[in-house]
Amino acid sequence: MKIDWVDGYEIKAAVVNNEVVISANKEGMLSLAKQLAALAEGAPGDHIHYDEHNSLEDGSAELIIERI
Repeated sequence: MKIDWVDGYEIKAAVVNNEVVISANKEGMLSLAKQLAALAEGAPGDHIHYDEHNSLEDGSAELIIERI
């Protein structure tokens, strides 16, 4: 699966009061939209792992989105 990023993206994931909050600028939202569309076309079990070491802003919670 090809993971595309729009230049200038900023994405943060947090857990607040037992809720997952994903915050992003326009480029981040467009990046997530492209990646979710690619994931939707994938096979069950395909997933994307996001964390502060490879794609999210510092201090973000880890986030895994999986195709079922």
